[in-house]
Amino acid sequence: MSQGSEKLQCWFVVLPDCASAAIVGDELRDQARQQVSHPSGRPWLLGCWPDDSLVIGQSGRTKIAVIGEHAVSTGELTSAANQVKTVAELDGLTGLLVGSVHLAASVDGRVRVQGTVTGLRRVLYASVGDVTVAADRADVLADLLDADLDEQRLAVHLLDSSVLYPLSGEPVWRGVSALPTTHYLVLDGGNRQRSVQWWTVPEPVVPMVEGARALREALSAAVDARIRGRDLVSCDLGGLESTSVCCVAARGCAQVVAYTADGRDPMADDVTWARRTVAGLDGVEHHVIAGEQLPLVYHGLRDMNDRFDEPCPAAVHLNRWLVIPQLAASRGSRLHLTGFGGDELLAGSPAHLHAMLRAHPKIALRSARGFAAQRPWPYRETLRQLLDNRPYRAWLARAAHQLTASPHPENTPTLDWGTPPRMPPWATPDAVEAVRDLMCAASRSAQPLAKRRGQHVELEAMRGTSRMVRQLSQAASRVGVVLAAPYYDHQVIEAGMAIHPQEKITPWQYKPLIIEAMRGIVPEQSLTRRTKDEGSHEVEVGLREHRAELLALCEDSRLARLGLIDADALRDVCNRPIPPSLPFNALYQTMACEVWLRTIQGAPILS
Repeated sequence: MSQGSEKLQCWFVVLPDCASAAIVGDELRDQARQQVSHPSGRPWLLGCWPDDSLVIGQSGRTKIAVIGEHAVSTGELTSAANQVKTVAELDGLTGLLVGSVHLAASVDGRVRVQGTVTGLRRVLYASVGDVTVAADRADVLADLLDADLDEQRLAVHLLDSSVLYPLSGEPVWRGVSALPTTHYLVLDGGNRQRSVQWWTVPEPVVPMVEGARALREALSAAVDARIRGRDLVSCDLGGLESTSVCCVAARGCAQVVAYTADGRDPMADDVTWARRTVAGLDGVEHHVIAGEQLPLVYHGLRDMNDRFDEPCPAAVHLNRWLVIPQLAASRGSRLHLTGFGGDELLAGSPAHLHAMLRAHPKIALRSARGFAAQRPWPYRETLRQLLDNRPYRAWLARAAHQLTASPHPENTPTLDWGTPPRMPPWATPDAVEAVRDLMCAASRSAQPLAKRRGQHVELEAMRGTSRMVRQLSQAASRVGVVLAAPYYDHQVIEAGMAIHPQEKITPWQYKPLIIEAMRGIVPEQSLTRRTKDEGSHEVEVGLREHRAELLALCEDSRLARLGLIDADALRDVCNRPIPPSLPFNALYQTMACEVWLRTIQGAPILS
């Protein structure tokens, strides 16, 4: 973890198996704490990682490395290496690996490297001198290249939604590229590389009963792979997603210590439900953190020195979020389980109704009427979105020309490819034009993450949140805790996305999939919950209490120096309550970019 100019605690670079990679290896060797060689003896993996996170197996000219949260053994990887003759033959092993890992393999002079399907573990690559190298962090490659910031890509981070495929998640450094999360990268030596797809979205054809059983098994395996061999683990215990993970962990041999944050909002009820859950479990140690003990949103922004490899919206509440990992670490936990990713996977998107209308029109229309009555949605706009057959690239092109349109009303239906993003009112015309140009260019060839709108929306939401969780994991490692998000494992995602949407998406039942999957694991009284704390109360109070910090960031703004924002317009917004027409995410995004620009002005990572 980088603190100011300190070196990173966790990073790695993957080199091809060729003589020309030696120069890059020499440059990295002084900064790397660990090194793994190719079967040829040339440098392959260099970096800094926890000793217990890496497992290696080798047979002849094949070497396989797994880095991350897993339960795989050296013997299992050695056995797999003995059966592999080409990098493509690793697909079978990839499908079987449980946990959250990077996989790297060196097979007869060729290298394969891949991360996870949501991007929780990313793969970035760049041409450094005469070779293409890969890494798990964009800024590591940027330091190798001495790369400049790409202001146009940085402007994308000002959007009031950090989710915009395929632009979101693109590195903000010139010369650094991101591997598609469903692909693996092949390094053939020198500057030769190619991207190969290994994962596809499952067809949503599985009945609820069968699918719930598959989800139960996948989530149980994901949690078990992380807690196996540990004496004590900690968990969030809040919404239904983290409750399910906690209850699965409680079935294992480790002591489970659960934490629930009590919000300042009098309507928040996480604590009430958490206590009911613990009463129905055996041996779970439960701690409630009073709202007054939690820093407010925007606390400590000026003093933040966590160096991330891209702007992170969680920066605005990082000190608040870190309270639980810090308490867990002081209790002795080195692994903290969370429910991140569960909401997007389990609640599902009403956008499934678009495809459902073509296959099961009666069910789709009945559900659409139910959602429209509850939200409430205007019927005319609901029907327009249901009947609209534009492809994703047309939706993206149209969204590019709506960047400065009025904000969406709260009752806008969510049946399209997504909610068209908006640039904040303090963005300069140059910043708006930069983002519009990128969106228009992408729209000429963009393909959705899935052919069905509902699956695309769900995957895009998981990708967006996982980018934030990746940064939170880095922050948690600072206090000695591994942050685990089992809902992002691809087996869990596959199980959740394979369910018939007409059984998974309904306005009349709250998250029916997880309720069915967790029967017998989560106490029955906890499965009746129909609410979720959403935290907007803390946002308003935080803005009021930390207004001086926000105004200080407007002074000598780095974003203004780059010509991306009007500092006076931003200052005007920070001086008063956020108007109802402006989502608080808009201010989150901008402050995340401003703080991030200030943190990267220290010494380079590889120094």
